[in-house]
Amino acid sequence: MTTALTARLADIAVQAEVSEATASRVLNGRPGVAATTRQRVLAAVDVLGYERPARARQRSAGLVGLVIPELTNPIFPAFAQVIEQSLSGYGFTPVLGTRMLGGATEDELVGQLVERDVSGIIFLSGLHADLTADPSRYARLAARGVPFVLINGYNDGISAPFVSPDDEAAAAMAVEHLRQLGHERIGLAVGPERFVPTRRKAAGFTRAMERCGAEPSIRHTLFTVEGGHAAAGALLDAGCTGIVCGSDPMALGAVRAARQRGLAVPGEVSVVGYDDSEFNAFTDPPLTTVRQPVRAMANAAVHALLEPMGGSPMADTEFVFQPELVVRGSTAHAPRG
Repeated sequence: MTTALTARLADIAVQAEVSEATASRVLNGRPGVAATTRQRVLAAVDVLGYERPARARQRSAGLVGLVIPELTNPIFPAFAQVIEQSLSGYGFTPVLGTRMLGGATEDELVGQLVERDVSGIIFLSGLHADLTADPSRYARLAARGVPFVLINGYNDGISAPFVSPDDEAAAAMAVEHLRQLGHERIGLAVGPERFVPTRRKAAGFTRAMERCGAEPSIRHTLFTVEGGHAAAGALLDAGCTGIVCGSDPMALGAVRAARQRGLAVPGEVSVVGYDDSEFNAFTDPPLTTVRQPVRAMANAAVHALLEPMGGSPMADTEFVFQPELVVRGSTAHAPRG
């Protein structure tokens, strides 16, 4: 083996956290390596920018559709990346369908995926999370023999596996953090009320505020920077010094709204986001947020889909994952007076 190849193998082994012997077996297409280990090695090859050797490319076990919302919110590409890596590790080829304003609808994307004879579909923050949408579309999909898993948005009118973060606990976590910093007037900026995650966040926020004898103040808007800006304006008018947001883009909009009024963040107003991405450590100020356990949830969704794709009955349950508060620079002690 040449020096260059040896160095490349060593880099891959370090990146994948395996021995060079294991990395070599994967790259040479040899048996005796666990699927998860093989996935890590191939992911390391991709991350380091190397081309996968022909012997390491396994024949596709089938196509799996992934239907997600727009890609401007970093949380959705983060989910897509982990799901695609996990599916590839099991030999499946992911097919991404993005619902964009003015573009294909969820039903149109599903029709296209079914025409391509996908083995299953994973939905992220889709119509299943909208309580005004007709859930029978999922029953029709199941009747066609297509297994599916739904992430973010439980709906008891749909018989399927669901993967969700504990949105109620997330909102309560943010309130408790701000209360410990001395904030008494805390508001919630969150998305449209028809969405299940919105309702759960609002319920967790309300209960947390009532437990400490405070009046909950909630503003419903869009899960966007502009939506956060508008909701924060109303909450600031109501005298809130702490703002909990339903997404990180909303939190950035809230920071902008406060600064446009000449208010310092976090000196005079504290802001908490929701989701978390690697960019939050570099915003101004670095954003305190409640982190969704993306990797755990994405892997759980893939595993829940593999069962019915393998012939087992499709589970009818919700897997709930605990979020994590990540404290950075957008929250501080409440201003005096």
